[in-house]
Amino acid sequence: MEQNTPLQLAAEFMHYTNKNVFLTGKAGTGKTTFLHNLKKTLHKRMAIVAPTGVAAINAGGVTIHSFFQLPFGPHIPESFMATASVHKFSKERINLIKSLDLLVIDEISMVRADMLDGIDEVLRKYKDRNRPFGGIQLLMIGDLHQLSPVIKDEEWNMLKAYYDTIFFFSSHALQKTNPVRIELTHIYRQSDTTFIDLLNRVRENKLDAETLAKLNQRYIADFKPADDDGYITLTTHNASAQNINAVKLQELTTKSRYFKAEITGDFPAMSYPTEQNLELKVGAQVMFVKNDISREKLFYNGKIGQVARIDSDAIYVKCKDEYGEIEVERTEWRNVKYALNDETKEIDEIVIGSFVQYPLKLAWAITIHKSQGLTFEKAIIDANASFAHGQVYVALSRCKSFEGMVLSTKIGSSSVKTDGTVAAYSRDASNNPPDNRQLLDAKFDFQRSLLFELFDFNDTKRAFFQLVRLLEEHGTILNPNLLPALRGIRENFEKDIFTVGEKFKNQLNQLMTESALPEENPALKERFEKAINYFSDKVNVALLPEIQKLDIDTDNTAVRKSAQQALETLLKAVVIKSACINTSLEGFNTSAYLRAKANADIDFKAKKDAGELAKAPSIPQNVTHPGLYSLLKTWRKEIAAEHDVLDYMVMPMKTLLEISEVLPGNPQQLAKIKGIGKTKVKQYGQPLLDIIKAYCEDNDIEIPEPKEQESVVSVKKEKPDTKRVSLQAFLDGKTMEEIAAERNLTLSTIETHLIHFIETEELDIFTLYPSEKVTAITAHLTANRQATLGEAKTALGDDYSYTEIRACMKYLRTTDL
Repeated sequence: MEQNTPLQLAAEFMHYTNKNVFLTGKAGTGKTTFLHNLKKTLHKRMAIVAPTGVAAINAGGVTIHSFFQLPFGPHIPESFMATASVHKFSKERINLIKSLDLLVIDEISMVRADMLDGIDEVLRKYKDRNRPFGGIQLLMIGDLHQLSPVIKDEEWNMLKAYYDTIFFFSSHALQKTNPVRIELTHIYRQSDTTFIDLLNRVRENKLDAETLAKLNQRYIADFKPADDDGYITLTTHNASAQNINAVKLQELTTKSRYFKAEITGDFPAMSYPTEQNLELKVGAQVMFVKNDISREKLFYNGKIGQVARIDSDAIYVKCKDEYGEIEVERTEWRNVKYALNDETKEIDEIVIGSFVQYPLKLAWAITIHKSQGLTFEKAIIDANASFAHGQVYVALSRCKSFEGMVLSTKIGSSSVKTDGTVAAYSRDASNNPPDNRQLLDAKFDFQRSLLFELFDFNDTKRAFFQLVRLLEEHGTILNPNLLPALRGIRENFEKDIFTVGEKFKNQLNQLMTESALPEENPALKERFEKAINYFSDKVNVALLPEIQKLDIDTDNTAVRKSAQQALETLLKAVVIKSACINTSLEGFNTSAYLRAKANADIDFKAKKDAGELAKAPSIPQNVTHPGLYSLLKTWRKEIAAEHDVLDYMVMPMKTLLEISEVLPGNPQQLAKIKGIGKTKVKQYGQPLLDIIKAYCEDNDIEIPEPKEQESVVSVKKEKPDTKRVSLQAFLDGKTMEEIAAERNLTLSTIETHLIHFIETEELDIFTLYPSEKVTAITAHLTANRQATLGEAKTALGDDYSYTEIRACMKYLRTTDL
């Protein structure tokens, strides 16, 4: 291929910038070849999509609908991600989207504006919500003068309030990006300049009487080519093509042979490249539907020939003006999906289905729509009934030469349809091609934006603010040491990292000159090296380890969940920034930076999904004896599991914290800790004291001696009251029924007496009621904090009494911190 400046320019934009590119050009200018070469050379992680199954198979990609799971029908802007469809996205698909650098959309002329905005919503949802298409670069390939989007009148009536036109360039998201439009101009399919000029006039709807007369010179009434001439008829409607092929096949007196395709896995019928059940006869005119990948390159997609003979293993095709026959064997088409390789972080093409068949189809006729992308030596064109914009141009431009084209009906000016908006957009693209200056500016802007992003810590600052605000709102139920520790970390971050980063961004502005790209700027490189080492030390040594030490520990489930999510957001921001800094220590490189950022994001999510971010057991910041606290939490979890209750029902977190601070050495000291009391000393006193003693001995810690007045438990003498008499009887081992009978009181009265002591923590609720009931009631009450007794009773039903619910309310008050 000879030197082609637009092709080189397009390649440069794809390799070294993040500009969205619309690559267009007349038929036969090498758009498909450019895509195949790009797949081989580009280091960015890319996916290829197309609007139809056949186009996707031909491009080596997947359909737009399958990749983005867009609903069929019109898409109202900002509506898709609000529907239930969003739930269909798997973790694998989300990670794949997060990893993408480039999205290629082939046959963009057929993509509607609303579909492109649907793609934008998905990408922003899972990549970067603040940037069009999530910040992913787009390469849109196609010719607007060829096949256009399909839309029904009722659908356009819904969309016209949102869009100026239905074409892709009216997409709201795309208009925000100011895409580069590159038109390929060198035509490889045709070499006759007169024919090329004629095609251009059809393409641009500039047919005058002289040009139309020239075109219709190829009208030959009742043209009947010889069977071996190799003409194919291009028609506007599928029924017409099928009818021509059926009639011509029926006219042959040779025996029909049938060949059934071997289909495995997922390969939709709409994507079949040829017939599933292929009927052929010797003498049938056929077209190859695949390129020959062998060294000989004996056939190409669109080549016409005749079936010469058929044997058990092969079909032999003879093409006009060629001496030998082509031996045709079955070949395979693959349906692929994209998947992110967890180890390499590359995007792999996974084969999910295959279609194995002879790469042939009957070819006396084919629809113009299905001929897009093909090249024919000889064609009969019946396009007078053209019903879609660009159909006549598609049909005529399939022909390699003016002489190889025959019109079965004359073409009138009304058959050449070119949308006025398309024509204006195309003219503007042709008149304003990008040049090397724009390319250099795009490279400069891309590198500059990434450098500023590297030293921008606003995401981390926002995450700090959210976490601090949340902890301030719930400080009374959290470890009191947590908030001061977090404030200290944030203060150091803002002083040593954020403020310095903002200042350095100003220096970057001064160091950057348009005479040199940032990656190649000597002065900037020198200053960058010093800065990156500074931030590496501050982020990796000072900030990240301190954040990793933070732990949100509270018995309030809702607060714990919210606070942990806020902490994860902060940690994620710092982890990703750390990865970007680390990959830049040897110098800034655009590709390496983008890859490190995407990989860190994916790895963090993978660790989160695998539960690797959680710490077990949790150890809050600034606990005097964290090892003891860890032992106590483990013990509490075991007791809770044994009784089938939630952890905090055994003992509140703040109680464990106080134990690990005070180090009680006897039952009397233990009983003085809030949340313990005599009942829990009786239940758990000895195991707790054993844990404390063993920990202190293992760590050479001396347990404080008890004060004189603590040598004996001081119990305040109280006058016996009716409630305490009931309590004493219960503690002596009598049942509530026995106490009621002995005291001549009702059972409910005795029950009311006893639940009073749950709130004073003198009686364990689990000695009164089964753990299953307590768990169920407290779970409901925890989830509905504002519920009244009556509301809780209505919600829980007849299996639970008012007294049981009231008892659980008292119990929860002892655990609310």
